[in-house]
Amino acid sequence: MIFEALADPTRRWILDDLRQRGTLSVSDVAGPIDMSRQAVTKHLNLLVRSGLVTVHWEGRCRMHSVDPEPLLEVQDWLAPYAAEWDRRLARLERHLGERDTTELEESNET
Repeated sequence: MIFEALADPTRRWILDDLRQRGTLSVSDVAGPIDMSRQAVTKHLNLLVRSGLVTVHWEGRCRMHSVDPEPLLEVQDWLAPYAAEWDRRLARLERHLGERDTTELEESNET
């Protein structure tokens, strides 16, 4: 469900907005974007179901906040993939560095 929530650019924008501005109502979220409150509510509901956003009530306003915990789980799951790419990039960097050194030595010999 987390990946489904993160797949949509509007939901990613909403998460970023909540992260930057803090706890917001549906109207607060809908304000800066060209989207109806009803459409924003649908996106927020999916974010709530995925566990990425929590809700509490302040009077009659439904307030939304980011819950970073599920993202930490995704980060933990992605960590081995990131480490593998770091290893591959380090090997490429070493290879290119060795190649540059060899080319420099060959050009100095001529």
